[in-house]
Amino acid sequence: MKKLPLGMQNFKEIIEDDYMYVDKTEHIYNLVRGAKYYFLSRPRRFGKSLLLDTISEVFAGNKELFRGLWIYDSGYAFEKYPVIRLDMSRIANETAEIFKRSILSYLKLCYEAEGLEATDSIQSDAFAKLILLLNEKYGQRVVVLIDEYDKPMLDHIDNAEAAEANRKVLRGFYGILKSMDQYLRFTFFTGVSKFTKTSLFSELNNLTDITLTEDYANICGIPTESLDYYFHEHIANLKTYKRFQACESIKDEILAWYDGYSWDGESRLLNPFSLLSFFASRKLSGYWYASGSPRFLLDLIKKKPESYIAIRNTKITEDMLDSVEIDKITIEPLLFQTGYLTVQEVQHTLGDLFYLLKIPNNEVRRAFNLHVLTALTESDDVQTGRARLEIDAALQVGDLQRVRDMLRSLFASIPYQLHVDNEAYYHSIFYAALTVLGFDIDAEVSVSKGRVDATLELGDKAYVIEFKYEHCPPDATAEAKQKLFEKALKEGMGQIKDRGYHKKYLGSGKTIYQVAFAFLGRDDIEMLSEAL
Repeated sequence: MKKLPLGMQNFKEIIEDDYMYVDKTEHIYNLVRGAKYYFLSRPRRFGKSLLLDTISEVFAGNKELFRGLWIYDSGYAFEKYPVIRLDMSRIANETAEIFKRSILSYLKLCYEAEGLEATDSIQSDAFAKLILLLNEKYGQRVVVLIDEYDKPMLDHIDNAEAAEANRKVLRGFYGILKSMDQYLRFTFFTGVSKFTKTSLFSELNNLTDITLTEDYANICGIPTESLDYYFHEHIANLKTYKRFQACESIKDEILAWYDGYSWDGESRLLNPFSLLSFFASRKLSGYWYASGSPRFLLDLIKKKPESYIAIRNTKITEDMLDSVEIDKITIEPLLFQTGYLTVQEVQHTLGDLFYLLKIPNNEVRRAFNLHVLTALTESDDVQTGRARLEIDAALQVGDLQRVRDMLRSLFASIPYQLHVDNEAYYHSIFYAALTVLGFDIDAEVSVSKGRVDATLELGDKAYVIEFKYEHCPPDATAEAKQKLFEKALKEGMGQIKDRGYHKKYLGSGKTIYQVAFAFLGRDDIEMLSEAL
């Protein structure tokens, strides 16, 4: 049984120490025989760095490392080229000046590794000279591989001024490649985000973006159909553990948790970091999101909570997915690029392409909702865990008064400074709470006469839920609050009945609960319910 290369990004070490390697060399072969300048966006922990390292070994001419892999018998010549590897995540970027000095220090190490002397004090000049000297030294054109190209900007995406300062440095630094064209054999950028080409790559007008290209949809990640081929021994080994013996299909559990990523709407991929972590720990859990979460996404949701509810069925154009600007950030492309949304389907309409996005799997769904719930309420794991158990028990028996009490407790944890005076804010918290607690809840469900705020099926019970929020002055009397509650609850229940939201469950044999929730503030919550 092959060892698992968890967290490993060095191709040579993986091969020589007999770790498992999912063969991507046919894709690499097609890349190196195709265009000259490439760009690829993929979420963090999805194999980008290992891909670059493998490409580096191909251009280093180390053919024997590839024995048994597709490219070995492909006829590729494995000609040796000088390679410059730059990992922008290793370069300090607290300010633009620090960033410039750190780039120079990094390049100096590249010079020293080749026995060359670094004399330039401007980072773009030092980069250009390194390319020239390597071309002269080896008599071959140079390969440039840049990993995490966007990190100096993403680190400051919540500070537009600092991000813009670093963007200007990067634009000048990357722009030098255009003037070096005759000395370059191959150039590849990888990163998480897709800042528009005019923002960073205005000089590289021949940059080929393969992010959404069908031919390279599987260039990172583990294809679903290859799970058995590479991991059948590991799956079989899990059956010896008591916790998995009750599973009808361990493979189905794995796919539900870690599968579902796609960049073409056809092929499906598993998250490599999560899958390897699962086999190593033998526990279904959230590994990818535990390794880090972009704070700026949560800040955007806090400012516009209705965007969170709308992401379940997001339809977007390719231009929208491609565009991220520091001063015009929208949540949908960021969620896609960071891995919280993936392509469910590509639709062709009158010559235009539309991408229907979805949350890829259980791991991301739970992670994302947990992050949102924490950001909106600042509740802790203990409180969330207790709420899950009590809400589940209450819903199992139709005790909606208890559900209301638990929601009061949860919502009371919202700091006053985070409170947002609108219905979408409370709707978002409710949806996040139930989803992260393990309930399968649909939000904004379309029916013939309108949209239901939420529906929830649990065993032999179905809940049809409507939310109403009424602005309430801080100094309102108890009598005034009661009148607001009565107005909101009457309106919510009337909407459920008038529009027939419950009819989709008639004849299902389920007990149907029609539930209206009214919110006046952090802990001012009332509920009205009827069972059919």
